[in-house]
Amino acid sequence: MKVIATNKRAHFEYFVLQKFVAGVSLVGSEVKSIRANHTSINDAFIIIRNEEAYINNMYVKTYESAGHFAPEERRARKLLLNKSEILELQSAVKEKGLTIVPLKLFFERSLVKLEIAICRGKKLHDKRETIKNRDIKRDTARELKSTRF
Repeated sequence: MKVIATNKRAHFEYFVLQKFVAGVSLVGSEVKSIRANHTSINDAFIIIRNEEAYINNMYVKTYESAGHFAPEERRARKLLLNKSEILELQSAVKEKGLTIVPLKLFFERSLVKLEIAICRGKKLHDKRETIKNRDIKRDTARELKSTRF
């Protein structure tokens, strides 16, 4: 599994409740651009429309050698999920305070996959707690590193 892009802000902004792995429907030139790491999922979000899941606002740079057919960089791309998974996501979104967020984009064999999650937004005090824990981990790692040499 080769990770291409991660959404670092997702774990800071949200509590991850449940994860899913979905395939992404792409055009050939988009796959080539993704292989070259010209992609970002930081501003992306998932919607469910007509019992189909789509990722919107995922940036995939146009491939230079694509020729005359070059798809839009931020177009809606269909996610390949089972019907039961889509219904589970749809029922979770209807619940107040839950959303679907992309976590990471990766290659599994030669297929592009997207890890998505059902998330609940963090409050300000939760974010402060996350920052405090991150600082403590960083300080202890520095201490361990300085005492080892």
